[in-house]
Amino acid sequence: MSLTAGIVGLPNVGKSTLFNAITKKNILAANYPFATIDPNVGVVVVPDKRLEFLEKLYMPKRVVPTSYEFTDIAGLVKGASLGEGLGNQFLSHIREVDAIVEVVRCFRDPNIIHVEGDVDPIRDIEIINVELMLADLEVVNNRLNKVGKKAAMSKDKEAKLEVELLQKAKELLEKNIPLRKMELSEEEEKTIRNFHFLTIKPIIYMANVSEEDLLTNGNAYVEKVKAYAKEEGSFVVPVCAKIESELSELNEEDKLLFLQDLGIKESGLDQLIHATYDLLGLSTFFTAGSDECKAWTFKKGMKAPACAGIIHSDFERGFIKAEVTSFIDLESCGTDKAVKEAGKLRLEGKEYVMQDGDICLFRFNV
Repeated sequence: MSLTAGIVGLPNVGKSTLFNAITKKNILAANYPFATIDPNVGVVVVPDKRLEFLEKLYMPKRVVPTSYEFTDIAGLVKGASLGEGLGNQFLSHIREVDAIVEVVRCFRDPNIIHVEGDVDPIRDIEIINVELMLADLEVVNNRLNKVGKKAAMSKDKEAKLEVELLQKAKELLEKNIPLRKMELSEEEEKTIRNFHFLTIKPIIYMANVSEEDLLTNGNAYVEKVKAYAKEEGSFVVPVCAKIESELSELNEEDKLLFLQDLGIKESGLDQLIHATYDLLGLSTFFTAGSDECKAWTFKKGMKAPACAGIIHSDFERGFIKAEVTSFIDLESCGTDKAVKEAGKLRLEGKEYVMQDGDICLFRFNV
């Protein structure tokens, strides 16, 4: 269950520079609009100190962390849905991601062109968000044109539910309201997933600031973005593309020293990962042993059989029990043997709700 995000924004806001930095890829990042045409995909490892502890304890043949996949697409401009700039056809590349990362320019620099002429992060956000809504509206209208009349004449309950749901979505989009604001029943949630709407996805705003502003906790532009995000229940991660680029060239030890020298606790990438996990309600469980130590991402509230199914569908289908140790208990006891002697190893059944940091061995029979 890898985490995926699509990176969007106006041209020249630092989108590709940040993508290069966080994924350590060498994608063209030029000072002119539409330098990125083909979608770029990069994968980063999700850092987790707990996995490092497990590696030292078990000395496994391999260690597999969880990952975060980013897709960077061409910059959008006002009127993209009508063909302005490069149009909005590249949005199809991010329809199946878990979240949208919207890069917003929050710095002044006369040497870097702004496609709208001046710096105004709220205007920029609304341009992008309107284009995302128009792209979703196009999907809604196309589907209604295809199945609307047929569903009205049919007695098929599923078809009628779909059309009613699409009509509800259309009303919201035509009022410039993103679909994440929709109140959905469990049945409607299952139906709407099939359309991979962009505006139903959670959004994180990456406020790209100057080095000076990052070190002094932002600026007036960032505060405006935070206020905007708070109203819609989104997150903001202030980041400096220049600093992220420098960090990407360093090994882990030098990176930590560099951050300490700057007085920064975490890199922009690490903040983005934590923000995304919080926004999506994600946690991590582990499987560990001499062959392999592996981290697995799951949604909070998932029960043991469903988490077993993340590893393999047979594990869920034939689930019997889960042997569970919390990471905190293993860390404090030091060894598997000490965990058992302390009575900290548990056998959990089908109703057990998995917790962040659980280390599991699943028993199954198919």
